[in-house]
Amino acid sequence: MVLLPAPSAIAARFWLAAPMLWGDFTQTFLKAVLSGYAIGCGAGFGLALVADRVPFLRRGLLPLGHLVAALPVVGIAPILAMWFGFDWQSKAAVVVAMTFFPMLVNTVAGLAAAGALERDLMRSYAASPGQTLWLLKLPAALPFIFTALKVNAPLALIGAIVAEFFGSPTQGMGFRITTEAAKLALDLVWAEIVVAAVAGSAFYGLVALAERAATFWHPSARP
Repeated sequence: MVLLPAPSAIAARFWLAAPMLWGDFTQTFLKAVLSGYAIGCGAGFGLALVADRVPFLRRGLLPLGHLVAALPVVGIAPILAMWFGFDWQSKAAVVVAMTFFPMLVNTVAGLAAAGALERDLMRSYAASPGQTLWLLKLPAALPFIFTALKVNAPLALIGAIVAEFFGSPTQGMGFRITTEAAKLALDLVWAEIVVAAVAGSAFYGLVALAERAATFWHPSARP
C-alpha cells in the first residue's frame, strides 16, 4: 500500500530539490514547450493565411488537420524521438505536431468569420487583398486565434511531459516523474506536478492577458 505524502513533506522536498526542479523546468518548459509552441503556432498561422487565399488548399488541409490532430501523442512521441534524438528537440517536435493544427483550423475559421457586408464594403473601396486581410479579416479572426493559443498553452506542456516518458536525457519533468514514481519517491513526483501545474496555469494566464489587451474592442471581450 502506497500512502500519499503529506503537503508538508511535498513542501520540504520542493525546497530541498529546488535546483533539480529548476533544471527540469528549464529542460521541459523553457526549451521544449516554448520553442515547439512558437514554431507550431507560427507555422499553423502562416499556412492558414495561405489557405485563406487558396480555397483548394483550404479544402484539402482541414480534413488532414483533423486527422493529424487525432493522432495520439503516445504514438508519435517514440517516432519523433528516433528522428530527432532523445534531447529536448524531439519533445519540441511533439509540441509542434500538437499545436500546429489547432492553430491552423481556428485561424482559417476566424479569417472566414468576416461578414459578407464588410467584404463587399472593402471591395467597393478597391481595397487590396493585403488591406482586406489587415483591416478586416485579421481583426475578425483574433478571438479564434487567441482561442487556439489558449488551448495550445496547456496542450504543449502536456505533450512535452508525455513525450519525455518515451526517452529523455537525465533532466525533464516527464523523466523525473517516471523515474521517481518507480522509486516510490512520491513527494518529489508531486513537487514536479506542482511545478507543471503552476507553469501551465501561468502560461495560460499570460496568453489570456494578451487576448484581453488585443481584443478589448471585440464584443466577446465585453462583460
